[in-house]
Amino acid sequence: MDEITFDQISTASSEEIINEAIKEYGKEILQLVYSYVKNRAAAEDLTQEIFIKCYKSLHTYKQKSTFRTWLWRIAINHSKDYLKSWHYKNIVLAIEEPFLHEDSNIALEKSIIQKDEDEELAAVVMKLPVIYREVIYLYYFQELSIREIAATLMKNESTIKTRLKRAKELLKESLEG
Repeated sequence: MDEITFDQISTASSEEIINEAIKEYGKEILQLVYSYVKNRAAAEDLTQEIFIKCYKSLHTYKQKSTFRTWLWRIAINHSKDYLKSWHYKNIVLAIEEPFLHEDSNIALEKSIIQKDEDEELAAVVMKLPVIYREVIYLYYFQELSIREIAATLMKNESTIKTRLKRAKELLKESLEG
């Protein structure tokens, strides 16, 4: 299933919808949350909380956006709330390596080189301020359009374009330096 539709939400049980959402979007949401909190354990906990929040709020989904956009909005807001929380500000979280995708079809040598480049890029992206990191993540890693990013972040398209341009400049400076 590519996208959970309003018809499915109105005819299926909440449990079925959430199970399908977890199956369809769980990994994406986990990676999105990780891009904010930079800690795998915290990202996993927050992802569970997001799906619980989604389950409890399912009745509020009014099809003004796609289900995926609605779910991402919940995830982004929950992640930002966490970053503002006392827990985050006062508890030291262990630094860990970013999520990486391994492609088993690539030869070992190419795989090692690619992994090293991916780690370097991910590390540089993770050092960006949140407003730039989120647009880079959504545009390049999730392949959302400028319009979809604007809808997800509830910002003007011109703001997203500006942030994306500035993020690219910051990445270029970091990678060249």
